[in-house]
Amino acid sequence: MPEPIQKKILCIDDDRFLLDMYALKFTKAGYQVKTCDSTLAALKMIKEEGFVPDVITCDIVMPGMDGLSFVEAIRKENLIPTAVIIMLTNQGTSDDIARAKKLNVDGYIVKATAIPSEVLLEVEKITASKKV
Repeated sequence: MPEPIQKKILCIDDDRFLLDMYALKFTKAGYQVKTCDSTLAALKMIKEEGFVPDVITCDIVMPGMDGLSFVEAIRKENLIPTAVIIMLTNQGTSDDIARAKKLNVDGYIVKATAIPSEVLLEVEKITASKKV
């Protein structure tokens, strides 16, 4: 019997400890995980290395280009139109949430209110609701 196709997830956060924790959670849940500690490295991975994730989690406060500018860039260039994009951040202000909604992100999780296993469940719930 063929193995089920692994969902690919790209986790972008400048906190290496959190990245490692999320990578472990998603790997154990059967995802193929790639991590980036900068949005510029993530753009390079998508544009130059051709990595096409099914799901992207991205922090907002990032060195160089912030997470929302990253989402804006991939939306504008239509790089991965089918990817489910979820902001995973501690920025919970209405301005940030409004800006994310304007960019049509699929989900918004405030890190401070969710442990990694809850983040995994929320990501699963958001991706399940996006299935066409």
